[in-house]
Amino acid sequence: MQQRLLGRTGLGVSVLGFGCGTVGGLMTQGGPADQERAVARAIELGINYFDTAQQYGEGRSEESLGRALKALKADVLVATKVKVPDAERGRIGPAIAAGLEASLQRLGRAHVDLFQLHNVISREPKSGSLTPDQVLTAVVPALQRLVEQGKTRYFGFTGLGETPAMMDLVASKAFFTAQIPLNLLNPTPAWSFPSGYPAQDYERMLEAMAEAGMGGVGIRVMAAGALSTDTPHPLAKSNTGPMGSGSTFAADLTRAARFSPLVAEGHAESLAAAAIRYAIASPTISIVLLGLSDAAQLEGAARAAAAGPLSPAAMARVAEIQRGFVGEPR
Repeated sequence: MQQRLLGRTGLGVSVLGFGCGTVGGLMTQGGPADQERAVARAIELGINYFDTAQQYGEGRSEESLGRALKALKADVLVATKVKVPDAERGRIGPAIAAGLEASLQRLGRAHVDLFQLHNVISREPKSGSLTPDQVLTAVVPALQRLVEQGKTRYFGFTGLGETPAMMDLVASKAFFTAQIPLNLLNPTPAWSFPSGYPAQDYERMLEAMAEAGMGGVGIRVMAAGALSTDTPHPLAKSNTGPMGSGSTFAADLTRAARFSPLVAEGHAESLAAAAIRYAIASPTISIVLLGLSDAAQLEGAARAAAAGPLSPAAMARVAEIQRGFVGEPR
């Protein structure tokens, strides 16, 4: 398993990360034995980065991951997240500190390696979101205190919200990492595309992050399953809304089918493999997270990562298909 640097943290991270979210469902809905086997196999394959959040399964994901890592006595990197509720906007610092304490209890750990803000970022106050000013004046000092207390080594944010607002945070150089959706349906975090592309324009945010010394964590690599031809797994969350791509999951599915030539022409063994290899083709990505439903998906993802980035010919074919989307309704 290839490793890359996670920005200026200096941490070496496996290019494929183990996502513990609700979309795959393994760590929120699976049985403890299956969870432990999958975590053990991931470590055998060279995966050293596990990402969870208090919102995943109302804490079940953190509890499941903590239980598995304790049983395996595993030495890996663990990341989790906190979302500040609207009712706590007047006491952001205490809310963040309390959130981490609760996460550490569920994980059974004294500290995490990365603690991430999970709120949407917008320039104007909105329900569920925080403004760049709120983040820089209240969130960042709270996170810095947690570093000083030894509760987390580094901190980052989840790149969801308005692109200009997120760029404000990147420009501040206050954060060590950011998660950002990157997949075949939305290349704009890494590559430029003409106006009229049917997705949120992230304005090559990964490049700006790299210049700021931030590690880039790719999420939604499979577009919540749209970029997989497999029958949906019973544990997988259905009807998951798009994130930065089409306006509906149905639109994502329709557009995803147009990438079938990548498999037919021999560029990748499957559409899912092509999606993973496309994401890791970005030199500004440190790690791509994959949400899992079972061990078989893990094995397929590991094979794709081992095959490395898509070839230049495959990348050119991808760009040709993507250019065909320009001007279509989102």
